[in-house]
Parts: sequence; structure tokens; C-alpha cells
Amino acid sequence: LALERAAAAGPPDPLLRHLVAALDAGRPVGATADELGLSARQLHRRSLAAFGYGPKTLARVLRLRRALALARSGVPFAATAARAGFADQAHLARDVREFTGMPLGDLLSLG
Repeated sequence: LALERAAAAGPPDPLLRHLVAALDAGRPVGATADELGLSARQLHRRSLAAFGYGPKTLARVLRLRRALALARSGVPFAATAARAGFADQAHLARDVREFTGMPLGDLLSLG
């Protein structure tokens, strides 16, 4: 989704693929900025221009996406939370509700 939005915005920023791949792999935002040779502020500006939100939010969205894929494959919620990089199942539940407005079980029952 993030890469699709970036493509629709015009010529792609050559660093976006690396940014998304690094954050999707669970690497910290600060370390990713260093890998890209950018300051945290520069990375935030480029992420905001490409995705509509900063790199920390992008990392949360990508982590939630990983968790939903695990949960949909039948992994129990506590194990899903741990494997996707959440502190615990309650953290996963809070993020799901914050981003989607519904509990994880209800979200998964949608399809």
C-alpha cells in the first residue's frame, strides 16, 4: 500500500523502497535513517511527502500488517503479537483498535 501511494505521487523517491523494506523488517527508524544517510528530520519529511505520515507511523502500519497476516494464518494472538514485534497481546489489541476502530477478532472475521 505504501509503495502504491508513492508511485501515484509522481516520480518515486529512490530511497522509499529501502525505507519500506527496512521498516517492514522491523529495523528501528533511527538506524534506517543512518543507513540511508539521512537525518531523522530529512527522513520524516520524505516519508511525510510520500505516505502522508512519518516513518514511525509507517513502521507501525507495516508491523500491524505483519500481525494481521500471522493472525489470519491461524497463529494465536499472543504469538502473533510476539512474532510481529509488539510488546504483548494488549499492545497488538490497542494498535488494531487505534488503526481500525474495531477489536482484532472482529477485524479478522471480515475476511
